[in-house]
Amino acid sequence: QVQLVESGGGLVQAGGSLRLSCTASGGTFGAMGWFRQAPGKEREFVAAISGRWSGRMTNYANSAKGRFTISGDNTLNTVYLQMTSLNVEDTAIYYCAARELTSRAYNCWGQGTQVTVSS
Repeated sequence: QVQLVESGGGLVQAGGSLRLSCTASGGTFGAMGWFRQAPGKEREFVAAISGRWSGRMTNYANSAKGRFTISGDNTLNTVYLQMTSLNVEDTAIYYCAARELTSRAYNCWGQGTQVTVSS
């Protein structure tokens, strides 16, 4: 059974940085991603990284480009999201997601970690 556990969220002032971590177990993963959901909004994609079979490519939402960096170990059992230059619009619950090798879409989700950016 796949389990994803996020950590690293918290309260930070605008302009600050946070690093989120996601520890995955119970599966073999083709890609890992970070999504977020702000109050009253739909969940949105933030960043993703593919496994070594796909060249470890990274992909970012426009809002994350240049500020956020996704990284992970070779097996993608641990994935990070380094966030810099945070602003109040980044306030959301951040979710780690995994796509198993046998799946074409993200099929496993963590419980989420709250990130709050104060002005």
